[in-house]
Amino acid sequence: MAKITYIEPSGERKTIDVPPGSTVMDGAVDNNVDGIIASCGGSCSCSTCHVYVDEEWIGRTGRAHLAEQDTLEFAIDVRENSRLSCQIEVTDELDGLVVQVVDEQA
Repeated sequence: MAKITYIEPSGERKTIDVPPGSTVMDGAVDNNVDGIIASCGGSCSCSTCHVYVDEEWIGRTGRAHLAEQDTLEFAIDVRENSRLSCQIEVTDELDGLVVQVVDEQA
């Protein structure tokens, strides 16, 4: 399990054990993290699971791939560290990951 900390729009932090092989979005949805809507269920066709990856974790989560970048064009307040949480696969190496849920989802 990887412990992932989600910072909700309110500022509340939730640290959740998320199993490897699932996604950061799955962990949020399964544990009712506020702000992750996940309208498309993880198919990278909406931007309602938009998060900001803590800067120190970018090297491990990577940057958004082309299809993800295209989808992020419809997101609100996209930044350099923006990712769709449905596209971040959880591995043991992501133990300790911190993501901030975007205040307003598209």
